[in-house]
Amino acid sequence: MTSEITLFVNPTAGRGRGARAARPAASALRDAGFSVRTVLGENTDDALARARAAVEEGTGALIAVGGDGMANLALRAVVGTGTPLGLIATGTGNDFARALGMPLRDPAAAARMTADALRTGRVRDIDLGRVGDRWFGTVLASGFDSRVNDRGNRMRLPAGRFRYDLAMAAELAAFRPFPYRITLDGGDTREVEATLVAVGNGSSYGGGMRICPGADLTDGLFDVTVVGDCGRATLLRVFPTVYRGTHVDRPEVTVFRAARVELAAESVTGYADGEPLGPLPLTAHCVRGAVRVVGP
Repeated sequence: MTSEITLFVNPTAGRGRGARAARPAASALRDAGFSVRTVLGENTDDALARARAAVEEGTGALIAVGGDGMANLALRAVVGTGTPLGLIATGTGNDFARALGMPLRDPAAAARMTADALRTGRVRDIDLGRVGDRWFGTVLASGFDSRVNDRGNRMRLPAGRFRYDLAMAAELAAFRPFPYRITLDGGDTREVEATLVAVGNGSSYGGGMRICPGADLTDGLFDVTVVGDCGRATLLRVFPTVYRGTHVDRPEVTVFRAARVELAAESVTGYADGEPLGPLPLTAHCVRGAVRVVGP
């Protein structure tokens, strides 16, 4: 492996947090003997083009600095190439880095772990989800949680996570279950009234909410968590248990495993890695060994 590696940075993310985190990360990588090139982008398309160019030119690894959105962009640059992907997690959610066991919000520690993994060959192939030409590493969300995202994205104020707390309160006040049609691996279609359906390649979303706690990045299957028709009071009781992953023990929750998942529901948007995919119906495929990652 070449000793030249690339830091992929979004300088505007988190009020400049990405650019600030890149400095100690680059220092730690250089101290470990690597030659570090930094790639910035003027916008999403420009950043992706620059990252893909670095991969095509033979960089030894692409190291994304940021949150799940930046990780998702980096995935698009390396998928199918064999170029290892590393993560310096500085975002709000960091669920993909959490799934890989990387340090969170400690750029120097994450860079040191990355450097050690690259030196010792600790790289592995993991699965990704694919919807059309879009890839995701963590969870495809739909239903109540995606409606919260929709509302939060429309709100200008307040900033940060409090915006989504308000959006959740507003959606809860107007809550109703959604009639879903779910087809797994081309089998019979299930018609269910559901609060949400989450398709997990990784186990968590939303900054550690373990919506698919049994998901395995290397088994070639999604975990599909279906939270059934439950009232507001029940939903409020279920919601805190998602952080521990114990919601799957409740009678309102069913978990399936499948490599291909077709979801259909009216007026529901799908989100993956926190980014909007578009309205349902959507079909997700679990692609085994789609990307090579650096990790502990």
